[in-house]
Amino acid sequence: MSTFLGSATFSVADLLKSRDQQISLNLRSSDDLAAVGTVVVSRMKMGEIEDGEADHITADIQGQKCALVCESLHGTTNDKDYGPRMSALFKNPVCKVYRFQTVDSKWMLVREQMAESTLSFTIPKQLITLHIQEDSRRIQELKDLGELSPHWDNLRREVITRYDQVIRSYQENLEELDKLTGPSFKPSCSKAQKYLEFIPINLHTQRMRVTCPRKTDAFYDIITVGAPAAHFQGFKSGGLQRLLGRYENEKKSYSTAYQCIYYSPEQTARARDVLGTLSELQPLIGSLADRLLQAAQQRCAHALRDTLKSLAEKTEQFVHALKDELVKSALLALHAARPGYVSKTQTQTPPLQTRAPQMPSHPGQTVTEPDAVVCNNVAGAQTPTKEEPPPPAGPLERQDSIPHHKEYDEEEWDRVWANVAKSLNCVIALVDKLQEQDNNNQESTPDQALADVITSHNPTGEWREQLSPLVASLKECVTEVGDRAQKSMTFVLLQEAVCSIPQGLFLQQRRDVVFSQALSALACGFVMRLYAGLEDKGFLQQLHLVGLVAQFESLLSTYSEEIGMLEDMETGISDLHRVTFRITEAKSDDPADLQPVVSGRRDHYTVEVPLPQQSFQMIPPELREGKPLQVYPVLFNVGINEQQTIAERFGDISLQERINQRNFEILDGYFKTLSDKVPSECLPCFQTQMDVKELLETLGQNVVTKKRKNVEILWLAGTICRRLNGIRFTSCKSAKDRTSMSVTLEQCALLRDEHQLNKDYFIRALDCMRSSRLTQGEAAQWDDPEAGSVANHKPASRHFYPIALLLVSSHLLVVWLILSLVFLLAKYQ
Repeated sequence: MSTFLGSATFSVADLLKSRDQQISLNLRSSDDLAAVGTVVVSRMKMGEIEDGEADHITADIQGQKCALVCESLHGTTNDKDYGPRMSALFKNPVCKVYRFQTVDSKWMLVREQMAESTLSFTIPKQLITLHIQEDSRRIQELKDLGELSPHWDNLRREVITRYDQVIRSYQENLEELDKLTGPSFKPSCSKAQKYLEFIPINLHTQRMRVTCPRKTDAFYDIITVGAPAAHFQGFKSGGLQRLLGRYENEKKSYSTAYQCIYYSPEQTARARDVLGTLSELQPLIGSLADRLLQAAQQRCAHALRDTLKSLAEKTEQFVHALKDELVKSALLALHAARPGYVSKTQTQTPPLQTRAPQMPSHPGQTVTEPDAVVCNNVAGAQTPTKEEPPPPAGPLERQDSIPHHKEYDEEEWDRVWANVAKSLNCVIALVDKLQEQDNNNQESTPDQALADVITSHNPTGEWREQLSPLVASLKECVTEVGDRAQKSMTFVLLQEAVCSIPQGLFLQQRRDVVFSQALSALACGFVMRLYAGLEDKGFLQQLHLVGLVAQFESLLSTYSEEIGMLEDMETGISDLHRVTFRITEAKSDDPADLQPVVSGRRDHYTVEVPLPQQSFQMIPPELREGKPLQVYPVLFNVGINEQQTIAERFGDISLQERINQRNFEILDGYFKTLSDKVPSECLPCFQTQMDVKELLETLGQNVVTKKRKNVEILWLAGTICRRLNGIRFTSCKSAKDRTSMSVTLEQCALLRDEHQLNKDYFIRALDCMRSSRLTQGEAAQWDDPEAGSVANHKPASRHFYPIALLLVSSHLLVVWLILSLVFLLAKYQ
């Protein structure tokens, strides 16, 4: 136990056990404390009640600057804040307990707890593995394109070589990460190490729990992390936002230089979507077709009808996904890249117009189609037959850049594509006929049944035998269409990879690195928010109806290399739109089974969050069924250090203004969707009278207002996020000085606004929380309208430059004087 001068004996657990007892206890101990001027810092394992080692620290009691009651370092997570179910994800917590006075002269206990997250390493390692698998598949797809002309074959070889280099690099990173042991976070001093480039910097969780008399405990969570950026690659040429823009501008010239085809970013994205749809739906259609045959063998009408309905829905999605001119044009381009190619057309007669297949709205409905495929004798299970296309009437106009040696029927794709829907119609028609015959046989007399069997063109036999040929034809059509579409879309992506040859695919690597850091932070915040809201029905309803907003607060300046960091961060946060979450039931309570699992490709990822069985049963059925959960990431940036002062006076802050305006639109759109689908009663209640709509209007005005270091944007965005049950993140370059200043100021503001912290003690509380956080280094300036200036008024660090070097040129001397003056003004403004 820790003892305050023999007058009282208590521990962290005792402090949080009973509000009424702790208030009187703190009053007695505060008198003794004020008399002698000593603060006891106890170092004990969290969740344990045992004698701990006590350190006595002298404090300035006359000013009552610090009211730190107790501190626990490196304990377990068996307490009310990070319980056993979260111990697999959050490690090495540090706890501090403070005592502050309220406006009515009562006392509140504030418990701060910070912890590392194992997701700092587990998420990046999973992503690297997925990248290796995806790039390996891409290599195989390129090889499966078949024979190409010498020009295209050489380009393909070079792209494959580049992919091999990326795969080897990622494998080396993964091997190094597997060797690591120790802390579950990457310190800022390691941010430029290559094998750690996928790991977020200083990713920590922070929870503040407030215990007040006559009021329910409240807690506030925030995730702190260094700005997601490619520190190892550096920022000499800027960040992702600038580099990607420059790449798109130069892409056409690269296409000309390599004699390849230019596809816009939208077309490239569409090609990735088509490949993703193919990889998802093609095996699913095959599985449903096999299930249909199994239901037919068992003569189970109900299972047959349900399976057929699912098969029709998935086949419809498959057909419509390929209803794209990009697929057709890419097929032509791929044929043009073969060793020999001749286009086939008709100049004397108009070409055959093939209509798009009309998919059935329900399994019992068939479709009227062109005559390309005909189902003959449905009851007899005959396979579809193809009509021979009419002979060509004349040559097509040649493209100068494409050699024409071998015939290619441009309309063949339309017929092959339409055959999928028509094959499905044949299956549907046969199933309807079989079930109709079965119903008639059950209702008819034996004589009528015998007459039906005699007069039927195809006697009633085993359902599976009759369905098998049509189902096999459907699967064959789906396979043929899928194979052609996959090759055409792979050829589209080959063009992009060729244009990336000058950069050695380094842009994709940089994007992978930044996204890995951003996703690690998001997954950490989502898991923490989910566990905190498992008993909140309103939150769970909001989660599955709309999703959550994830608000990233950035304190980077728009000056020097931090511009590149901000450009990286903007792209990384934006890429989080490609992520969805699913909640699953954990196999056991073993820590390994509670780790989130990432799956997918670069264009879309799914993070599965396992919950213990008891917790899983608490959530709504929609969540238990694995419904994809959306997260809406938004980024707001306001630079606050001296470099931002230079940027605002002599530089350019348009990047910051554009980011804030764009993300305000996303946040405003989310709120409108939330208001339409979720009752206001589902949102948390706060003491602040202003509603979210008014806060959004004020934020909208601030993001378009020209004002230096307008931290009001960050205050408003953070407040709106909490009011909307969102996830809060705070970042700067390394998640140290500026981040800690922001977090502590936000915490004290919450104590003042929501828990009646005495305004006269606001600065004391702030100094107390910051006393053990701030490291020597940069000092940022914040303005809180109600608390006044809380800047750290320490003497400005002196800037001595090599005077001898400066005196060589009078111009350099003038520049030195101006810069020194700017730094001094920034310190004392």
